[in-house]
Amino acid sequence: MNKFLKITRRKPLLFRLMKCVLRGVTQGTKTAKWLLKITIPISLAVLLLDYFGIIAYVADFTSPVFKYFGLPGVAAIILFTSIFTNIYSVILIIATLALPMREGTIIATMCLISHAFPIETAVLSKTGSSAVRMLIIRFVASFVAAYFMNLLMPGKITNIVVNTDIVKPEFWIVIKDWALSMLNTVVKILILVNLLNILQKILDEFKVTVWLTRPLKPFMKLFGLPESATLGWIVANTLGLSYGSAVMISLVEDKKLNKKDADLLNHHNAVSHSQLEDPLLFMTFGYSIAWLIFPRVILAIVCVWLRKLELYIRHLGKK
Repeated sequence: MNKFLKITRRKPLLFRLMKCVLRGVTQGTKTAKWLLKITIPISLAVLLLDYFGIIAYVADFTSPVFKYFGLPGVAAIILFTSIFTNIYSVILIIATLALPMREGTIIATMCLISHAFPIETAVLSKTGSSAVRMLIIRFVASFVAAYFMNLLMPGKITNIVVNTDIVKPEFWIVIKDWALSMLNTVVKILILVNLLNILQKILDEFKVTVWLTRPLKPFMKLFGLPESATLGWIVANTLGLSYGSAVMISLVEDKKLNKKDADLLNHHNAVSHSQLEDPLLFMTFGYSIAWLIFPRVILAIVCVWLRKLELYIRHLGKK
């Protein structure tokens, strides 16, 4: 080890790269373990709730509400599944139910705002925001988006009759499939989280982040976000909250983003994140990319400016 360090010190570039790798792996492994401690038990719990019909049972009580948003009652099951799982689960359900274009786009946008609550809320909480506040904001924002989309989108509400009598496989098969899926998820988290953390350290070490964030500074002002939040915004909108968590947590732990600014960023990211992969998945159904992206961005901007107004009023109240 000492011999290796002597060699790397004679080669500054290699030494700096290895320093980034060591720091990245140390911090990334810590974050990956934290993510997995949340992901595995919650995933199993949701699987059991879904298999034994508890999620569908709860959704039955709320389904009449969805009619006011131009959606069939089955949309309740889709949203509840999204809240506890992820976008891939939503894709499978929508594909099975074959919803019309208008209704499918509305529920897809709701799910893009409200999905993976247990894991993503933990990330938002760990980077400085109230977990309860983040849950409320995301849940309310999804219905606000649906309300205005129902008002503004062309076309009329379709009278939909959906067959939800889907035969479930045997329990042991479900558990086996879950275990294989979870193994794949564990590997992805361990690899991606560490690689992304190493990349972030390298970008910081060689000042590349300054070059990357500079063109986005005007947009940060429009969003109501500080310049220091630019990298976190890029990560959340390209990689999402789960896989990008290592970078965002690192920004806070390394004091490159203070808690107040991180909280503002979370108010944006809670409503609008993963603007590449997730909308592209829904585009396979022919949904408009504009409706999948812009309602979330607009609501995210509103959330941040309302938060800033709230903080300003609180500040005046203390004087």
